[in-house]
Amino acid sequence: MELERTLVVMKPDAVQRGIVGEILSRFERVGLKIVGSKMVLPTQEHLLTHYETIGKMISRRGQEAFDDNLKYMVTGPVIAFVLEGVEAISAVRKIVGSTEPKAADMGTVRGDYAHVSFGYANSKRKAIPNLIHASGDENDAKQEILHWFRPEELVAYETALENFQR
Repeated sequence: MELERTLVVMKPDAVQRGIVGEILSRFERVGLKIVGSKMVLPTQEHLLTHYETIGKMISRRGQEAFDDNLKYMVTGPVIAFVLEGVEAISAVRKIVGSTEPKAADMGTVRGDYAHVSFGYANSKRKAIPNLIHASGDENDAKQEILHWFRPEELVAYETALENFQR
């Protein structure tokens, strides 16, 4: 098994609701390690690269959903962080739950803290408030981490558990 790194972004609704700490603790409790974090006000250009150049959102969800999401993502600060661990990408995706909160299982971040459907959001021409972005796969994770963090912003260290396991 390989150690992986993955990007997680707490979206404006998570920051504005004051639940970032609760969400972050879920990742720490399963043993994922935070190796980088920052709060930023992302620009449209930064988000365009993240959601379309890397994420191909327009081809997956359409231009309207993409435009609504960009408009939403600049409404407030986000907190981006990089997590590291064994199979971190799939572990984070499991903890986060389905992209559509209505379909997310209880016990996941989106299942516990959100409930809106794509249909409702689309009918209101609004982005779906789903709290969090998590890299979809290894390729996306590598590109997204490079897009959000400079190499010197990522820190290598040993946790107390890792130190004990040596």
